[in-house]
Amino acid sequence: MMSDLPEFYFRVRDNGATVFRVDTENRQRRIEMDQIAMVNIRNGEVKPHGGRDLSAQEMAEIQRWMAERLALLAQRDIDDIHRAVDYLNTTTQWVQAKATDAQLDHVTDALLLAMHDLRTVLVRKKAERLMPPDS
Repeated sequence: MMSDLPEFYFRVRDNGATVFRVDTENRQRRIEMDQIAMVNIRNGEVKPHGGRDLSAQEMAEIQRWMAERLALLAQRDIDDIHRAVDYLNTTTQWVQAKATDAQLDHVTDALLLAMHDLRTVLVRKKAERLMPPDS
């Protein structure tokens, strides 16, 4: 049923979204989407579209969406890191059991440099967390 549609639609784009108000209460009973704003979640900027003034309800809905979107992106970042750990483990197994000398020649230097860089940053960050704040 068309009345079950949300009042706002957020078309996700890099760093934010284009915000539309959804209208199904027209004579043709068609879904119409009226662009009301552009949102940048990196800097929190909300730009009303076409010189319009956003209502308090529209701003509240946009801010709610921005908070939910930031939480989702943060969760995705953590999920990606957990997948990276899995990839490291499967890569180790591949090197141990399946890789040919030619394949190893092709990837060893890149893997060693990436792992060295990651290890260096992880060790530094861990040391920073272990140091007392006044140090």
